[in-house]
Amino acid sequence: MKRPAQGGKVKMSDIAAAVGVSAMTVSRAFKGDSGINAKTRARILSKAEELGYVFDATAANLRQSRSGFVAVTVPSIENANFSATVRELSRGLLKKDLQILLANTEYDPEEEERLIAQLLRRNPEAVVLTGGEHSVRTRTMLENVAIPVIEIWDLPERPIGHVVGFSNRTSVTALVDHMVRCGRRRLAFLGGETERDPRGVQRREGFIEAMAHHGLEAHRLVPAGAAPVGMTEGAAGLDLMLDHYPETDGLICVSDLVAFGALAQCKRRGLRVPEDLAVSGFGNYEIGRVCEPPLTTIDVHAGRLGARTADLVLEVLAATPGGVAQRHVLQPDLILRRSTP
Repeated sequence: MKRPAQGGKVKMSDIAAAVGVSAMTVSRAFKGDSGINAKTRARILSKAEELGYVFDATAANLRQSRSGFVAVTVPSIENANFSATVRELSRGLLKKDLQILLANTEYDPEEEERLIAQLLRRNPEAVVLTGGEHSVRTRTMLENVAIPVIEIWDLPERPIGHVVGFSNRTSVTALVDHMVRCGRRRLAFLGGETERDPRGVQRREGFIEAMAHHGLEAHRLVPAGAAPVGMTEGAAGLDLMLDHYPETDGLICVSDLVAFGALAQCKRRGLRVPEDLAVSGFGNYEIGRVCEPPLTTIDVHAGRLGARTADLVLEVLAATPGGVAQRHVLQPDLILRRSTP
């Protein structure tokens, strides 16, 4: 059989004619129908490759009233932990040939609202939101769609639907407890002061609560600026801390990136870590494992969270609509390294 004329598109009927089967058989072969003989399917796929045929999954999904994708929002595509979550989520969804349509909100509730409106117009199979705090309109839109909604990386008090997350607030308790056990009592917290970073705010609040539990003052709260914050803000925050709270003997940072910036500035300022100042981060980023000294931190198991979310999406999509919302609470781990005693 000859290929279609230049500019012509190979159709299923072309493949069917070349193999000597019906177009319906070709369609079923592409969908992996178990009723198609393995040898016949191999012949069809071989001929399709020879002719340069590309299976139009979008059109097939539309005929089945399916979009074939899951909408996912993240606050930042540059954050390695969010990337790990999305990577494992994508791998899990591929088990059922579902793709991710990713939206970057830039830590902006209004941008999240705009993006959700656009995503819903594309009829996703489900929506996965990073975080549990949203605008009123975003909540309204998602509460009125007949598809699964999963909030991750948080434990919202009023979830829209399903939840896969952990407590950012109580996770910081382990860091405070460790610092206190090591004899550090004049602790400071760097970051988490702006509403645009609700997870950072929760970690800061957790620091205050944990300090109160030990009967210690929690007034050493050092701002890092609007999210996203990283190494530059960490270095500037260390200077700010020394200007206002030079007596500090332990610093807990909102993330490992911020902590790395603070570590670098300690070296420039002649401070020994952990002898003069113990430093910890949050998130167990790669940079915290290879810097000197390596960072004590909280491992939130970002990849595991993504894999569990994928399992939940597939489970809910396969279940009868209207089931009870599920809440999966993951437990972060304290990772002790040489940046603390």
